[in-house]
Amino acid sequence: MSEALAERVEAQLARDVDPAARAFAARLAQGSDALAVLFYGSNLRTGSREGVLDFYILLPGPQRERIWPRVSYHEWDYEGETLRAKVATMAMETFAEAARGELRDTTIWARFVQPSALVWSREAASEDAVRDAIGAAAQTAARLAVALGPEKGTAEDFWRALFRATYQAEFRVEKPGREDSILSVNAAHFDGLLPLALAAQGIAFERAGGTDSGEIIIPHMPEPQKARVRDWWASRRRLGKPLNLVRLAKASTTFDGASRYAAWKIERHTGVALEVTPFREKYPLLAAPGVLWELWKAKRGG
Repeated sequence: MSEALAERVEAQLARDVDPAARAFAARLAQGSDALAVLFYGSNLRTGSREGVLDFYILLPGPQRERIWPRVSYHEWDYEGETLRAKVATMAMETFAEAARGELRDTTIWARFVQPSALVWSREAASEDAVRDAIGAAAQTAARLAVALGPEKGTAEDFWRALFRATYQAEFRVEKPGREDSILSVNAAHFDGLLPLALAAQGIAFERAGGTDSGEIIIPHMPEPQKARVRDWWASRRRLGKPLNLVRLAKASTTFDGASRYAAWKIERHTGVALEVTPFREKYPLLAAPGVLWELWKAKRGG
């Protein structure tokens, strides 16, 4: 990674974050033997404590599960306020490999080319590992953005092509134009990132003046390299939806705290408070019919 990109990533990871999020991250880390904790998502951008805070916990050693990350839900009372968090957990080594594009996964580099903050770390070496991984994610994403994007265009044109492709490859429903909203709300984050990520991996480009939409960039990726990147992407695109389905299936049986998370979501959206019994906590799938029946009765009675 180039010095310029490293400095850019280091500044991003050190951004100001709500002290409550840092405190929650420290609490989660101490209970999981973590090397580092990343905070990301809309709450990072807005500074709000509403809804669910999103964290990634990175662990030492080899990856424990073949299908990762492991997902869990947590609640914590912080200075009289209940904070809620959805936590993804995986090995630092696997996170770094995925960020470099060495695995079949499409989620890590696409997610972490977007804003994140390092809110807890065990030691300086952990901080370095996270910085390198986030820098690698930017380079992986930029490389694909150029391979899929136009011959020339603004940085937004290339990022837009990237996010449109990754959303189509994943098994989730996104409104048309989702990539535009990602770029607009994170404009400061993406400003100047593409040239830095291209230069860091030796992909030449020209700057061809500006337009109302921004500076025009003309990448000079050789056709053989572009073909290799597209082939790399094609194999991952084919596996994108199946891999997402497998992860969803796993999460349905291994999502720690799933019942409490579902109860909170139901109350938030319907106003109906459901009791989380020991049975519902331990067997969320088996309990689902009873929960739906109770919810239907409550709504009908209301």
